[in-house]
Amino acid sequence: MRAYRIGQIVPSSNVTMETEIPALLRARESISPERFTFHSARMRMKHVTKEELSKMDSASDTCAVELSDAAVDVMGYACLVAIMSMGKGYHRESQARLHQATVDNGNPAPVVSSAGALVDGIKAIGAKRVAIVAPYMKPLTELVVEYIRAEGIDVVEWRALEISDNLAVAAHDPTRLPGIVASMKHVGEVDAVVLSACVQMPSLPAVSIVEAQVGKPVLTAAISTTWAMLKALDLDTRVPGGGTLLSGAY
Repeated sequence: MRAYRIGQIVPSSNVTMETEIPALLRARESISPERFTFHSARMRMKHVTKEELSKMDSASDTCAVELSDAAVDVMGYACLVAIMSMGKGYHRESQARLHQATVDNGNPAPVVSSAGALVDGIKAIGAKRVAIVAPYMKPLTELVVEYIRAEGIDVVEWRALEISDNLAVAAHDPTRLPGIVASMKHVGEVDAVVLSACVQMPSLPAVSIVEAQVGKPVLTAAISTTWAMLKALDLDTRVPGGGTLLSGAY
């Protein structure tokens, strides 16, 4: 049995990635021998605005070095919109830079981002057309939509819940998500549903419900990040309750 150290770079007001990713990996522990511990470094951010996100992103390098001091086995940048608001394709630049910071610090670790993981997860399941639910204000949601489209994925329909306070995003009731998806007009035309294009908006309790409701794969930023971390560790990606992407087939 081996224990893996999971490092997360999180916004200071984020309280969800340190619950949903551990919940998923604890579920994996019920069927696999590997064990996980969780370690975080925080970047200051209270309101989800482009200005605060940009300022926050500049602190990610320091966080990567701090987590590298703990010799984590993999590192996740757990803020999707911070990456996507910095320009198309930025997740590649960010991941490479943060990985180099761990190399320079003497404890190299693979780095994944929730933004890159969501894009890669959508592609992994073969989805070309998606519907997206996001908590952000409309201008930021539009940036996310255009970022995903620039990666060759057609966002057929999207819903912005327009919550700017990050703690309010965390307080959003996931049991509302099935109803939100049901109210979307073009879900029948997509290959998959992104139930939460945000690592702060809770969604795990609704994933299996919405998969049954729409009869299509459902993924989230947290599920995608967990999948990317497991792949970076070269571990099996089967996680109970993790939806299609974490079925072990991808």
